[in-house]
Amino acid sequence: MAETVADTRRLITKPQNLNDAYGPPSNFLEIDVTNPQTVGVGRGRFTTYEVRVKTNLPIFKLKESCVRRRYSDFEWLRSELERESKVVVPPLPGKAFLRQLPFRGDDGIFDDSFIEERKQGLEQFINKVAGHPLAQNERCLHMFLQDEVIDKSYTPSKIRHA
Repeated sequence: MAETVADTRRLITKPQNLNDAYGPPSNFLEIDVTNPQTVGVGRGRFTTYEVRVKTNLPIFKLKESCVRRRYSDFEWLRSELERESKVVVPPLPGKAFLRQLPFRGDDGIFDDSFIEERKQGLEQFINKVAGHPLAQNERCLHMFLQDEVIDKSYTPSKIRHA
């Protein structure tokens, strides 16, 4: 039986200069979900999140943007992508039905720890979705990330590179 030996030689790489090491990355897309704010009263109460985007990808019309979105907007985006694209869309953090029951002794879905947990889940979701090359071509993703108001009566279509 022949014995196999692992090849441990290093790959030959070109020397890195300071611009390569410390210059801007060739392509980047950074999305942060931050600054949750709860608004409204009673049954009209909900939490919005700031969605901040920084990118140098040519497909996005704005290189920096900041919009406010609520959980139902993330649900809308997920359903649009499932309906219109060939992308396998990751799940959203759960709806937390039990936290919406009355007489819980806490703030339910408006509890700070729940809001923080949901914020992290929404950030993971949007980064997975927006990082997918096919999803980046979908108009609904661009509206979600960069338009102040989402036009939910839009005509689904693909975005062409600028």
